[in-house]
Amino acid sequence: MEKQRKPGSFFNLYRHNFVRVAVAVPEVRVADPAFNAAQTVALMREAATRKAMLAVFPELGLSAYSCEDLFQQQALQEGVLAALAQVAAASRALNLLSVVGAPLRIDGVLYNCAAVICRGQILGVVPKSYPPNYREFYELRHFAPGEFSGRETIDLVGQSAVPFGSRIVFEAEDQPLFSLAVEICEDLWTPIPPTSFAALAGATVLANLSASNINIGKDEYRSQLVANQSGRCLAAYLYSAAGFGESTTDLAWDGHGMVYENGSPLASTQRFKYASQLITADVDLDRLVQDRSRQTSFAQSAHRHAAETARYRRVRFSAGLPSQGTLLLERTFERFPYVPSDPATRDARCRDVYEIQVQGLVKRLRSMGADKVVIGVSGGLDSTQALIVCARAMDVMALPRANILGCTMPGFATSERTLSQARRLMAAIGCTAQEIDIRPSCMQMLADIGHPYAQGKPVHDITFENVQAGERTSHLFRLANRNNAPVVGTSDLSELALGWTTYGVGDHMAHYHVNASVPKTLIQYLIRHVAATRQLGEQTSSVLEAVLSTPISPELVPGSGTDADQPTQSSEAVVGPYELQDFHLYYILRFGFDPVKVAFMAWSAWQNPGVGTWPDVPQSERRAYSIAEIKKWLEVFLERFFQLSQYKRSAIPNSPKVGSGGSLSPRGDWRAPSDGEATAWLARLDEIPDQGPGNGKR
Repeated sequence: MEKQRKPGSFFNLYRHNFVRVAVAVPEVRVADPAFNAAQTVALMREAATRKAMLAVFPELGLSAYSCEDLFQQQALQEGVLAALAQVAAASRALNLLSVVGAPLRIDGVLYNCAAVICRGQILGVVPKSYPPNYREFYELRHFAPGEFSGRETIDLVGQSAVPFGSRIVFEAEDQPLFSLAVEICEDLWTPIPPTSFAALAGATVLANLSASNINIGKDEYRSQLVANQSGRCLAAYLYSAAGFGESTTDLAWDGHGMVYENGSPLASTQRFKYASQLITADVDLDRLVQDRSRQTSFAQSAHRHAAETARYRRVRFSAGLPSQGTLLLERTFERFPYVPSDPATRDARCRDVYEIQVQGLVKRLRSMGADKVVIGVSGGLDSTQALIVCARAMDVMALPRANILGCTMPGFATSERTLSQARRLMAAIGCTAQEIDIRPSCMQMLADIGHPYAQGKPVHDITFENVQAGERTSHLFRLANRNNAPVVGTSDLSELALGWTTYGVGDHMAHYHVNASVPKTLIQYLIRHVAATRQLGEQTSSVLEAVLSTPISPELVPGSGTDADQPTQSSEAVVGPYELQDFHLYYILRFGFDPVKVAFMAWSAWQNPGVGTWPDVPQSERRAYSIAEIKKWLEVFLERFFQLSQYKRSAIPNSPKVGSGGSLSPRGDWRAPSDGEATAWLARLDEIPDQGPGNGKR
């Protein structure tokens, strides 16, 4: 059972199961252990100053990798031992776990080793499992594979019974989610790297001490190896390759260091740098363990290889984490996790999302034998996106867009702006347009049920709102009956998460939904993509740009002012800013993170206007949120998501899953009781402060 996390400071990354790690590439001198030790110690101190918990150095860094037959010289071997003792002594004053490379002779046999050191103690020594002996590599001339030794412990630089072997996991007592396994260079290039078994044995952080000379294209292949291994193992992977100072008699060295987390790059060194360098990255341990618990095949693989993982030994240590005081993330979290920030990647994502939505609708129409669709068009974001999908589906099926039966239904609070946009959009798309004023039928229903509004009293309660939503849906379904065409739903993932849909006879219901797993922030960029690329013509793009600049509103309650041109009711005033709620949704739905952690991540992403915002977002749209604002809207999210809205999600129509961020279909990613409680999540809000660090504002 995992230990409870220490309280620490809210504004400290270690409090939220992040750990700062470092990859060091020191300048070396061939066969000069004293110089190399000094360079190593300097980078260790820098890593500790930057509050890193772990620092990984290159393969054979205390001697240099390119010593060749000098490895067999007693003077060099003794010099390496002295250097190792120097590094261990220097580590006493540092709250840092360091992994350094050294050639070590054990029982008369030389091994290529990684020494794991913390606070003056050599916690263990891991030998290289697969010394290469092909092309430019001749390691078997000097080194034996780690399995050649039957030793489980060795005596080293005045320390006795130091664990020795390739199957060791180093576990931090003060951070139960941190477990380290080490492999060396070629070990990663084998069909089954040793860290594969180490990850199944519980290691969440994998380190590779490498030399890895450079030739054309090798850096890209290294990156692929590291990315794939971190992704397959659901782990962080730190890689440090030899840099400047290695012998260039026959080879060259680029000092390629990198940190990956579950397939995603976090940091990398500057290659071909003529001096020592150190990079740091903040690894999210929660992300790793949460993914392992969800990905059931990981546990199945661990069970299948239980005999191998049982051979791993555990070495416990205390890192002395700097969890008190303010320590903010160096890592950047995108404000819009559902939308890539890179323009090229974002465009590709938009194309894929449309293909998924269109394919889903085309398949459903063909299965039903339908050649028409019915859709309600409000002039807002969601119906606009759904209408674009319908237009593309008609094109794929070689049917006229007139087979889209679009219907706009103004009510008591419909603004001239959105009504005009709906009319213009249907005309630009080329669908068959119809307009039905729902106010007479709404007044009849209000009168039938004895609502005060029917007697002239301005009562705008939930009944008043839902009568309008229900009338719209009722009309659409009857139009569907008459035309033998399904109703295409428009509600999106953000609205389903927050319960911002009218249940049953309302926007909650349709014959088929196309937006149900697409969040509001992504819908905005999908529409923006179509508008910018003029895919549906100049006239359509003009309308789309107007839709994008329209405030998000259900338009069910009339405003008190005289301005009928603009929507007066604000969705975000009730359920919170969609950009912030989508952030909360992503990390709570996709990873199941603690609300306290999500608040810290949201504050890190949103504390400054413009930081982490794309260049194509106007300055007026670049917002910031204080920790108090985040706490306020997170409470709204937790209550609405966990307690108030599940019964709606338990009965939603079919809709294709779009992204890895998840869907809320009861047949897919999210299956939850409709009568659950939010108490456990809301209780966590007490640990979120009301003011930021320092000036108390942000």
